[in-house]
Amino acid sequence: MTEEVMREYDYDIASYKLITGSGGKFEVTIDGELVFSKLETGRFPDASEIKEAIKARLKEEDTPALFQS
Repeated sequence: MTEEVMREYDYDIASYKLITGSGGKFEVTIDGELVFSKLETGRFPDASEIKEAIKARLKEEDTPALFQS
């Protein structure tokens, strides 16, 4: 999923960080804002969900986004 997102937003994302979780945790934050939580939804995100969240954030701001999972 990371590769798919980065192919589309390579020049728009200033940096990203992958953090290994435990206990089934899989969260995606953009600029510190939680945009997806596996613990809340009970499922992994679709890559398109993450790309849409990045797209929405880029429309809100002209500054580079931070992608974390």
